[in-house]
Amino acid sequence: MLYAITIAMSEWISALNVFRFITFRSAVAVMFGMGICLILGPGLIKALKRRRIGEEIRADGPQSHFSKAGTPAMGGLLILFSVICSILLWNSLANRFVWLILFVLAGFGALGFADDYMKVVLKNKKGITPLRKFTIQGILGLLAGYALYSGMVEPSFRSVVMFPFFKNIQPDIGIWYVPYAALVIVATSNAVNLTDGLDGLAIGPYIVAVGAYLVFSYVAGHAVISRYLLVLPVRGVGELAIVCGALFGAGLGFLWFNAYPAQIFMGDVGALPLGAALAAIALSIKQELLLFLVGGLFVLEALSVIVQVTSFKTTGQRIFRMAPLHHHFEEKGWSEPKVIVRFWIVAVVLALLSLSTLKLR
Repeated sequence: MLYAITIAMSEWISALNVFRFITFRSAVAVMFGMGICLILGPGLIKALKRRRIGEEIRADGPQSHFSKAGTPAMGGLLILFSVICSILLWNSLANRFVWLILFVLAGFGALGFADDYMKVVLKNKKGITPLRKFTIQGILGLLAGYALYSGMVEPSFRSVVMFPFFKNIQPDIGIWYVPYAALVIVATSNAVNLTDGLDGLAIGPYIVAVGAYLVFSYVAGHAVISRYLLVLPVRGVGELAIVCGALFGAGLGFLWFNAYPAQIFMGDVGALPLGAALAAIALSIKQELLLFLVGGLFVLEALSVIVQVTSFKTTGQRIFRMAPLHHHFEEKGWSEPKVIVRFWIVAVVLALLSLSTLKLR
């Protein structure tokens, strides 16, 4: 919106030509995303408190969490609004990759909102049943995967899978790309959601991960740099660097209120769409397998739940004191701030390692 206006006015005001640069608009998107969050955050927190829309604490969770009961929930609405506004303002809306991410954000955001509304407002502790939730996520993932595979988003898009560290391994999986993309989106969405269990625990590593993908998006969308670094170029994905900037900025703004002790929680309305959007960006730029490294913390959290459930159902024994993984360390005596900061450190290290793959091929 503002991007189109500034480009039109650049014919008369040459200084506005700076908005043609993706790097500049990415920085502006960060500031706008963060600014909208910081401005609207206090009002949303007051409104949620006034309507008593607060978090329900599980009876089987850590005892230290009982004091958090009633903390305003559904804070993901703040992130979604900030991100979408920033994208609409500073992205080229002629770019279909941008609309793909907006579709994913809106679809998974609506699902998360419905689940949170049932749990927090209607006091239905079960919310949407797991089967129904996974079904809806799967449908949304399949639609996004088909949009990429069919060329609806970009006609030159190829259904190949890039392997980190290996420049010559690029298998074309054909029509299987559609369920493959759906699996990546659904898995990442739920992995981020499982990590959202402590104050700032999910949004901190998410900011780090989306920051790394901002770099990857810029590289994949730049013909010269991608050729030099042996990265498969994808026409048009440079605009996703601005999307990443919006996500990064909104994440920073939300962290201001979500940092320990949290004034507001993200909820499914935030965690589900943020994870899905990250996966959709990774798929668009052909770096989805790097999610195992960039989002390694989210992977560990999800695996800890899978291992715990599988072990208990097959042997009756628990591997961890409590799952997801962050609760295990809480039960071992780590304070909540210590768990959060140490997990953030792990996320930063993993992101730096992922960036090294740009050169190690």
